[in-house]
Amino acid sequence: MRRKTPFDWLIVGLGNPGKEYVRTRHNVGQEVVEELARRRGDKLKAGRDHALVAESRIGTGDDEVRVVLAFPLTYMNESGRAVRALARRYGIEDPRRIVVVQDELDLPPAVVRVKAGGGLAGHNGLRSIVAHLGTQDFLRVRIGVGKPPGGKERGAQHVLGRMSARERTAFDVAVQQAADAVEAIVTDGVDAAMQRYNVRDAGG
Repeated sequence: MRRKTPFDWLIVGLGNPGKEYVRTRHNVGQEVVEELARRRGDKLKAGRDHALVAESRIGTGDDEVRVVLAFPLTYMNESGRAVRALARRYGIEDPRRIVVVQDELDLPPAVVRVKAGGGLAGHNGLRSIVAHLGTQDFLRVRIGVGKPPGGKERGAQHVLGRMSARERTAFDVAVQQAADAVEAIVTDGVDAAMQRYNVRDAGG
């Protein structure tokens, strides 16, 4: 069932459901949408579309827009099921109004970058979203988790593993920066957000 009045943005944080995955590298997207909800006094609640959802707002005054904050309760490789259902329910027809917050092996740990469209970099959550939406044109806020020792073949062990206390401190900062980046996309546009967050990015 679709809402009568479409929302302006769908913001999705990727991760795996279950306590064993909380605060792992693969679930930094979940932390970002939880932080965005916390800043607004909202709480993510179970909805019909295989996701925890909060209907919220970003901006002030006449510039305030309605946003859906979501964390899919499917496993990572089925994230697209929830994203497609949420986009349909909330009337988000333009993929450039969907922001996906994800972990990124190809970026150094705790580095935040903004990207519009592009490839999948082997990310199963992105692959599922593309398969269900039929497009790669959605926006991404990427949080680097670095390449694991031994190469990408050990990627699953790396992204699902626990961090050291020092790493965790750096990622706590990155989660705040990524939440700021999402707000910048919504309020100032993706081009402005990329200029702000990608200044040190040589092309990733």
